[in-house]
Amino acid sequence: MISVFGSANMDLVAYVEAAPGLGETVTGREFRTVPGGKGANQAIAAARAGAEVVFLGAVGDDAFGPELRRTLAGAGVDVSGLRTVPGPSGIAQIVVDGQGGNSIIVVPGANGAVTAPSEAELEVIARSDVLLLQLELPIEAVTAAARAARAAGTTVILTPAPVQPLPDELLDAVDILVANEHEAAAITGLADHEEAVRELRTRVGWVIITLGARGALTAAPGAGPAVHVRAPEVRAVDTTAAGDTFVGALAAAHVERQSPDRAVRFAGAAAALSVQREGASTSMPGRAEIDQSLARSDG
Repeated sequence: MISVFGSANMDLVAYVEAAPGLGETVTGREFRTVPGGKGANQAIAAARAGAEVVFLGAVGDDAFGPELRRTLAGAGVDVSGLRTVPGPSGIAQIVVDGQGGNSIIVVPGANGAVTAPSEAELEVIARSDVLLLQLELPIEAVTAAARAARAAGTTVILTPAPVQPLPDELLDAVDILVANEHEAAAITGLADHEEAVRELRTRVGWVIITLGARGALTAAPGAGPAVHVRAPEVRAVDTTAAGDTFVGALAAAHVERQSPDRAVRFAGAAAALSVQREGASTSMPGRAEIDQSLARSDG
């Protein structure tokens, strides 16, 4: 079982040919509201990849809250531990340009009320095989969840986004760190990806740096130097939540005890499928699609 202690947001997505600069107004071609949030995205991605998933977090008592809950449940995620708190749900304002790139502003809303895991949430984490964490909840809550998971023998996978300084007690509780190239550079101060991997491996057993269309660098426990795993070549339409899709699928593969190399390839195939569709949770592939994509690349 995978537990996800993280954020749920409503994504407010505007599609434009070119993102506006400071003080500039542009005309968009489309606007959508799409359930998202890094925690919810990873939960849905893991569930669609075939895992049993429990989501732990909070939504507000506004109109977005029930929709976020329904979306998670509809994807097969257990939402019995999802809190409802007074006030607005979290939102993310996203601008997607004509090349599929995006810029994002996150307003925490209800996510900011999760300042510590509850006793019930700690029990779920202790029963889990894997705990997925991100940094859209208060850092003290994320750290407490990670420490509880480590004490219970639950594998901790951290996505350090939005990037910020990581407390030593958080990093020391992480088993698998999955960072994109910008996050890895910000955390280590190193622009060279392989140097960043080596630096991070002094603290974390398995380090993965995702490189977008170029694939990922992975250095698993007991392995030698970082290995470059290439991504399938596809035309990106919208890269929103590609990283979350990667992490959710990776967690599902890890629970199945796939080898590290196979797990990264499985996650990369899922992410490549997601960028060919618009939206966050709406873009995530099912297990059959991921398996078919891997079979084609193996063939």
